[in-house]
Amino acid sequence: MTREVGRRDGLDEQVVLLVAGLADLAVGTLGSALGAVRGLLRRSDTAELAVDAEHELMARGRLVLDRYVAAPPAHLEVLARHARARRAADEV
Repeated sequence: MTREVGRRDGLDEQVVLLVAGLADLAVGTLGSALGAVRGLLRRSDTAELAVDAEHELMARGRLVLDRYVAAPPAHLEVLARHARARRAADEV
């Protein structure tokens, strides 16, 4: 019974340490992000940066949609195009 109690206390301590570490990481990350935002707001070209960021996000969105939404061409369609190209090459 003593081992189980000791094991339980050790597990509780580990959980507390993990939560405290995660909280510290979150606070540090948030502080860094706020510092970066403050630095951006002090810049004179903030509007241009926002426009550039918007264009980049739209381009990324287009790439993601093209990658996951667009279906590959049908296998028979690809074969038909190759056959048509081969016939056109033979006629020349």
